[in-house]
Amino acid sequence: MLKIRIIPTILWKDFGIVKGISFDSWRRVGSLLPAVKVYNTRQVDELVIMDISATEQNREPDFDVIDDIADECFVPLTVGGGVQSLEHIKKLLRAGADKVAINSAAYDNPSLITQGAEKFGRQCMVVSIDYARKENGDLYCVSQSGKKALDIHPVEWAKIVDELGAGEIILTSVHLDGTMKGYDLDCIQAVASAVNIPIIASGGAGDYEDLYLAITQGHASAVAAASMFHFTQQTPLEAKIYLRNKGIKTRI
Repeated sequence: MLKIRIIPTILWKDFGIVKGISFDSWRRVGSLLPAVKVYNTRQVDELVIMDISATEQNREPDFDVIDDIADECFVPLTVGGGVQSLEHIKKLLRAGADKVAINSAAYDNPSLITQGAEKFGRQCMVVSIDYARKENGDLYCVSQSGKKALDIHPVEWAKIVDELGAGEIILTSVHLDGTMKGYDLDCIQAVASAVNIPIIASGGAGDYEDLYLAITQGHASAVAAASMFHFTQQTPLEAKIYLRNKGIKTRI
């Protein structure tokens, strides 16, 4: 079994980092650069930075800011938000991102996944799959920061992006985002069993046990969290120790 990755997620909006519940990211929780510097010291395996302003404002990524952040980030960095073209991917990688996450653009132009994988390597291409749940329990994908409902199930979309060349998937439950009530284990397990690429579980982590369950029951290859690291005393290092004590291989 490969070592499990612990990945804090940072939502970046208008020069600050924010958090909320169910994609309503209204609460400011700090500044971007200081947060990156703090995580550098906390033995995180990777960082994910999502520029949600870019999506909302329909603009390209802020390459200059990413360049500045990458200079201070000493762990692998995934950047998403506003990525619409091969040129955007190239500029983010040149700015210092190790991987680029795409969401809305993947639905509008699925060939972008393949083109990115062929030009820059499959390991650079991360597809972010956000999904919601109907009252009857049925799941469906969403784009545009959760504002646009799509007529496709997350498992089916995961299969497609795997075939197109995605290197891994960030799977996020809109319903559980920011609630700290635990991950959607059933969906994580369903997606993980349907594809041949790593799944990063996202949306709902509240404590170390939630991370453990996402790995052991959901079969996630990595666990992403935001609120539990922003709003509690829990740390990525303690998460790794907890998981290691339960038999999960982590990088310490």
